[in-house]
Amino acid sequence: MFSRTENFKQYTKYYPVVSMFIAINLIFYVLTILPGVGVLVLNYGIQINFLIQNGEWWRIFSAMFLHAGFLHVLFNMFSLYIFGPELEKIAGKARFITIYLLSGIVGNMATYLLNNDSGYGTLGASGAIFGIFGAFGALVYYTRRTMPMLRKLILPIIVISVIMTFIQPNVNVYAHLGGLVTGFILGLIYLHPKRILSWRKQKMAGK
Repeated sequence: MFSRTENFKQYTKYYPVVSMFIAINLIFYVLTILPGVGVLVLNYGIQINFLIQNGEWWRIFSAMFLHAGFLHVLFNMFSLYIFGPELEKIAGKARFITIYLLSGIVGNMATYLLNNDSGYGTLGASGAIFGIFGAFGALVYYTRRTMPMLRKLILPIIVISVIMTFIQPNVNVYAHLGGLVTGFILGLIYLHPKRILSWRKQKMAGK
């Protein structure tokens, strides 16, 4: 299910939304390492709580596409590369975009509302990635009787990811958990088997 065997051309053709988000994140990462430009992008893009309080609300969104270093962006984009395609295929492009963006935004909003440190700064796509995990969690819930192997595959990934959230240093717990819960709720809405069947019938009718 999560084994990627497509070449670059096939991958971008079959999963255009995932490919778009990977490209945006990588482009912004390259911008952040350019002399002069990088400092400017980070200064205006990172989420810092007191700056949001002062009206710079765009940071809740922009911080989703910035990363603290190569390993940070590599881990998040590798996760998106592996897990994103299947969800885009199941949910469809528009719903995948909604899950990804809303999970990241709600995770960052949770950081702003629940973290009392006004100087706290955060960045990264982790909240959106956890939203994908949450959506798969909803799919596991709906298919717990018909697809037990999916549960055995997904649940360990979610559990390990949550555990690592609490034991790793410099991790935004609010963004991870906020994204996970948001993805799960949206998954419950979008991924009900009857809805998926209805979408497929509409797609076939459109052909």
